[in-house]
Amino acid sequence: MKFQDATAIENNLRRYRPPLFVWLPASLVALLVLLPPVYLGVRTFTAYEAAWELLANTRTLAIVGRSLLLVILVTTVSAVLGVSLAWLTVRTDLPLRRVFAVATALPLVIPSYVFAMLVVVALGPRGMLQGWLEPLGVDRLPEIFGLPGAVLSLSLLSYPYVLLPVRAALHGVDPAMEEAARGLGRGAMATFATVTLPLIRPAVVAGGLLAALYTLSDFGVVSLLRYQTFTWAIFIQYQTAFDRTAAAGLSLTLVGLAVSLLVLESRTRGRAVHYRVTPGMARRRIPISLGRWRWPALLYVATVCGVALLAPLGILLFWVVRGVSAGEPLALLWSNTLSSVTISMGAAALTALAGIPIAVLVVRFPSRVASALSRLTFVGFALPGVAVALAFVFFATAVLPIVYQTALLLLLAYLVLFLPASVGAIESSLRQLSPRLEEAARGLGRTPAQAFRSVTAPLLMRGILAGATLVFLLVMKELPATLILSPLGFQTLATSVWGAASEAFFARAAMPALMLVLTASVPMAFLVTREGR
Repeated sequence: MKFQDATAIENNLRRYRPPLFVWLPASLVALLVLLPPVYLGVRTFTAYEAAWELLANTRTLAIVGRSLLLVILVTTVSAVLGVSLAWLTVRTDLPLRRVFAVATALPLVIPSYVFAMLVVVALGPRGMLQGWLEPLGVDRLPEIFGLPGAVLSLSLLSYPYVLLPVRAALHGVDPAMEEAARGLGRGAMATFATVTLPLIRPAVVAGGLLAALYTLSDFGVVSLLRYQTFTWAIFIQYQTAFDRTAAAGLSLTLVGLAVSLLVLESRTRGRAVHYRVTPGMARRRIPISLGRWRWPALLYVATVCGVALLAPLGILLFWVVRGVSAGEPLALLWSNTLSSVTISMGAAALTALAGIPIAVLVVRFPSRVASALSRLTFVGFALPGVAVALAFVFFATAVLPIVYQTALLLLLAYLVLFLPASVGAIESSLRQLSPRLEEAARGLGRTPAQAFRSVTAPLLMRGILAGATLVFLLVMKELPATLILSPLGFQTLATSVWGAASEAFFARAAMPALMLVLTASVPMAFLVTREGR
């Protein structure tokens, strides 16, 4: 099945200039997102020669190569896992698919440093698995440190970035298109490859981009599993050097790598449209029968959930039980849980509001400026949280001291860090909605704002909720920005986990980590129950 070239439709859209309610908030968000790169640029060029000497070092170039290798491997594995799990839990008659729809997304909320710590405890030298296998004559397990452990851990933590937007995209695809291909004699796999996959490609690319940028910015996994990447080098510079110029230079180089990934993503997007271009009514979705592949598919999904979610939770629960039996108090941390939920909900709502005008601008009013603005929003996601937080500290102390150490400043930092999660989900959903619906409303005398509010926004709600849920989960586990920018006395579950784990109180760290996952499962369950409606 071929998809109509989008040139004619884009030319039709360019007849309209972006209305005020689109370009004004999008411009304000762009200025906010530019704050960290500008800060890093100022810090770098105040000592240009020293920064350039560090960046031209052969060790730095080797770190670039290792970082890119890790990004390629993790993004590939995440895309395969995310797309396959999304298709199985949305399109097929997989047993317990609603339960797995929630379970497959929850690894996203596990902090990377906690997951890496659990990997070392379970699979490292003299770890739990080694102890279980010793009676069977297994003296040594394959090395988990370095690239293998980093790829395994980051892939299991990153595939939900692909899973969530692809799930939303699959729910937005008209099943009549797939039924037409099946009616022409194509099998389930051929239909998926030639019809479904091209339709959901924007969501796959957006999710893969998030996985790649998250891999670039992660510190917890690469530090504990001893794989030196750019983020590892940046943190070392921030922690050990009095002059942070070198760290700023490395962070600015990380921005350059992120921009390269964004350019590559825009080149691979293509110019096809991803919505119905002929009149008709969408049919009710009928699950695809897996037949003899039903139980192998169930085993595959259960294995991914077991390794990525149940095994870490089991180890955390074991630590809790062992700590309680040793006299450790069982603290449920309701206050910290409430703080985490409140700030995460605020950040989710703020990023959703900020992501809508950017997605509308780039999809409905395509131009080079709109595309550049959209890609700019992804830069903050590639930066370490500490770099973004220090940029906001500089801004607050130099320009607006009144917002320093307030919840507003923390929310703005979350907006810069996690806006891409919202924009990607909204943009991929908006590409599935025909602009002819809005043009019809405009033809009936509606203003652009009225047409969007009454026609587009209700149809776009699934993508908005998917992006907001993704942001909620990310904020729940965010650590560096929370530690640096949070108001005095403000404690979240993530900071509780870090405080206990940094002092090697694993039993004390396990309880807030479990609370973190259990709390995050609530919005995920809510999203899943609404997806099919």
